[in-house]
Amino acid sequence: MALKRQNTINSSFSMSSMTDIIFLLLIFFMITSTVVHPNAIKVLLPQSKQQTSAKPLTRITLDRDLNYYVAFGNEKEQAIAFEDIERFLLETIEKEPEMYVALYADESIPYRELIKVLNICNENHFKLVLATRPAKK
Repeated sequence: MALKRQNTINSSFSMSSMTDIIFLLLIFFMITSTVVHPNAIKVLLPQSKQQTSAKPLTRITLDRDLNYYVAFGNEKEQAIAFEDIERFLLETIEKEPEMYVALYADESIPYRELIKVLNICNENHFKLVLATRPAKK
């Protein structure tokens, strides 16, 4: 009596499950990369030889048209009047007492506009970092 094996071993390999995983990973990375909010306000930063390693939690951006923008953490920048900057910073210091304030100022703005923001930070004892771009070698 000749008995045959019921289950035969198939030696071929199917790549369809691997391509499904690759496409799922591709979609995942495409979606998560759009969550990151880059600095969307065009500011030409002054050059500097040294870059800071401090991680600022609050950003103040001043563009060439003297428009002020603020952001806390990973939030998107929002336009703000100069008179409201101090109140915004005081509200954010309550959330994070050890925060750094990063000042992104266009290199073409008048120096007195920078001093206004520096005075606000100095009066309230905020830690301020001036953002620059790396110097060309």
